[in-house]
Amino acid sequence: MFRILITALTLFALVGCSGYLAPTSSLEQPSSDRINTHLVSKGETLYSIAWRYGKDYRDLAAINGIAPPYLIRPGQRLQLEGQKYASIPSPTPAKKPKASAKQAGPAAVPKRKNTKLLTSERKRPAAPGRVAAKIRWHWPVRGRLINGFRAGDPLRKGVDIAGEKGDSVVAAANGTVIYAGSALRGYGKLLIVKHSGEYLSAYAHNDKLLVDEGSAVKAGQRIAELGSSGTDRNKLHFEIRRNGQPVDPLAYLPRPG
Repeated sequence: MFRILITALTLFALVGCSGYLAPTSSLEQPSSDRINTHLVSKGETLYSIAWRYGKDYRDLAAINGIAPPYLIRPGQRLQLEGQKYASIPSPTPAKKPKASAKQAGPAAVPKRKNTKLLTSERKRPAAPGRVAAKIRWHWPVRGRLINGFRAGDPLRKGVDIAGEKGDSVVAAANGTVIYAGSALRGYGKLLIVKHSGEYLSAYAHNDKLLVDEGSAVKAGQRIAELGSSGTDRNKLHFEIRRNGQPVDPLAYLPRPG
């Protein structure tokens, strides 16, 4: 009996030394290094990947040298950080032969007054406020606001609006559908609409999508049916992003009533 007890204690000590009974806290933890690449899966688009990582789709395209219409393929690895490719220069127009000394005259020299006029008439880029002012935002669904936006909170990137299954979800503004699917985890059946180069909106947890990618939509147009895909209750999760970053939708939507 004594020998059996000694043998059991010896085996227990050996197993403990081998690490099989090590406490959970001593196990190797997942790497906390920042994710710098993304492997494209079926159903993903450049827009949905940019949305996932909170990036401007134009920056993501520039980093990877992807030109419009921003087509990507499953299995392709995208860089999320890095130097942006220079834009492809426009073809240089053929130069006209220089006039000979005999042909050249006072008319061949541009007048200083005309040069100033051309400079003053060049279009300046519109200020961000002007772009936002041109977009007339509408509430995407009728219902009770149950969760608001909170800057920096990954779970509060937009607002949640309660409703009944099958309620109409409408486009919040004129735009083009750039994503329709369910490949973005945590959003269920999702629509992303592009309103300008600066502003996008998203409609998540739908029961049914009524428009396809590439569809032009008008403000107030029915684009989906409210549901609970990817969540635990019937609601619409609605986001507005400016240059890839979440902003508070209540700062853009009209006041109820």
